[in-house]
Amino acid sequence: MSTATIHWGHFSVPRFLREVWQRKPLLLRQAFPGFTPLLSRAQLFALAGDEDVESRLLQRNGRRWQLDQGPFARKQIPSVEQRNWTLLVQGVNLHVDAASELLSLFRFIPDARLDDLMISWASDGGGVGPHQDAYDVFLLQAAGRRRWRIGPVTDPALQPGKPVKLLAHFTPEEDLILEPGDMLYLPPGWGHDGIAVGSDCMTYSIGFRAPPQGELLKEVLWQLAESQHGGPIYTDPPLREGGAPALLPPAMVKFAAQAFARLKPDSALFETVLGTYLTTPKPQVWFEGAQERPASLRRACQQTGCRLDRRSKMLYTGQAVFLNGEAVPAELAASRLLRTLADQHRLSAMQVRDATVDELAALAQWCAQGWLLTGEAAAVPVATSKTRRG
Repeated sequence: MSTATIHWGHFSVPRFLREVWQRKPLLLRQAFPGFTPLLSRAQLFALAGDEDVESRLLQRNGRRWQLDQGPFARKQIPSVEQRNWTLLVQGVNLHVDAASELLSLFRFIPDARLDDLMISWASDGGGVGPHQDAYDVFLLQAAGRRRWRIGPVTDPALQPGKPVKLLAHFTPEEDLILEPGDMLYLPPGWGHDGIAVGSDCMTYSIGFRAPPQGELLKEVLWQLAESQHGGPIYTDPPLREGGAPALLPPAMVKFAAQAFARLKPDSALFETVLGTYLTTPKPQVWFEGAQERPASLRRACQQTGCRLDRRSKMLYTGQAVFLNGEAVPAELAASRLLRTLADQHRLSAMQVRDATVDELAALAQWCAQGWLLTGEAAAVPVATSKTRRG
């Protein structure tokens, strides 16, 4: 997978970004010529049985839909000969190196937007129904054939009483059959309905996160509230006995309004909020921390280089660097070496040998947490301990 590239046909990345991205769909025939699945059907089913993996099983019987959440024992997954069912496994890039490498081919879009790789396996007739997504997606056909009906959504009303969000009125404009290696791009809000044609249909969905403004606002307000360190305590004005004890005191309302008025966010705060929010690992993510001593980890980084674990998320701004939901210490906020690590996902031994004492200490600490792996080939350390975020 490391040598694979996307074949754009008559397009190129600059032309795609200029003319297509977030504007209109695009079908790329043989975007990956000769593509073979990164996981077998058996391996995907086994992954869906892992409690640390997010998976769903969707079955259709006529107009009735049934949705179940994983993990799934093999006996809970229907027979492959049974029609009209789909298994969806989310975040495969968090668990499989080859899937992480495939996802990295889409880094022409900023990492802040790149989310995950989901794999769906469908029996004949299986699909998730007509729907629209609030994010961009590339749909790569990995095995078998899938029929895609796509079109703009003029009526976003949903079918009532369904376990998934199905469009009530969907009129497709195009009808496409994708073969292995073909890839379809869809911008946000574009209606689509994919149905497996024949058995053993496997589709890879490369999704791009689009955080809702309200969710970001909650993060900003939480950070602002944390920075206030309590503030003054409310005190009553002169009180008089009255007959309305349940009345909310106007003075208390004014006190709350004054507290809000003192919040003065600046651009640095917004950067911090976004940096920590967008790099925070998903709840099901675990890291395997190395057990070696810090001195041994420092030497290993200097001798063999290092690279980010496939589950790590790293971003930076002009003022700060963020890794897995945390801002690096102030003395490293301007580090060029760490920005190189964020961009390249790896550092060579030569680059590490030029690191400062603080930078080298940070690299060793991240190796101990499992956020970083020694060696450019990124072999997982033999001695490990399982932790959430180190």
